[in-house]
Amino acid sequence: MSDSEPDVRTRLVAAGVDLVRDEGHGAVSLRDIARRAGVSHGAPRRYFPTHLDLLSAIARQGYADLGDRIAAIVRGAGPDPRERLLALGRAYLDYAAAQRGMFELMFRHDLLNSGRLGLRDTSLPLFTLLVDLVAQTRRPTDAEATVLAGALWANLHGLAQLWAWGSLQLATGATDDDALLRATLDAHLGPATA
Repeated sequence: MSDSEPDVRTRLVAAGVDLVRDEGHGAVSLRDIARRAGVSHGAPRRYFPTHLDLLSAIARQGYADLGDRIAAIVRGAGPDPRERLLALGRAYLDYAAAQRGMFELMFRHDLLNSGRLGLRDTSLPLFTLLVDLVAQTRRPTDAEATVLAGALWANLHGLAQLWAWGSLQLATGATDDDALLRATLDAHLGPATA
């Protein structure tokens, strides 16, 4: 194995991604990441000055993965912006359910507020896509696209969190989140037109 700086950095981040996937973001320690990466327990500090730097690098991988998934799914959803928004929402909720630990890490306030590795900026392309699709579907009487997209994102994120906690199932009796996703779009964009 090479111990060049880029290789070790890459291995540390990959080990962290695996650890988050396997055990959740609460289980992430520098020692466990180093062990999984096959480097000394002091290596993470040589390549990432703080724990927040390493966690931010791991979260950036999550944003890259989510961004790639959403881009592919939205491209495959056809030309209708509302169908593309529905596909984006579905991909977001599915990612949150399947990659729970990474999803929680990506949105940790301490990481986002730290500004480490430009993590907040890493999420902006996803939000820009959401704004663009909302702009294509909004009615002239609606709020500006950025505000609507922000409200829609907050609603999608809340839906993902409350679903993961079991709160929505308990409150609504729903067995899947599809009707809730569609109601979310209708609430922000008006009912779909035939």
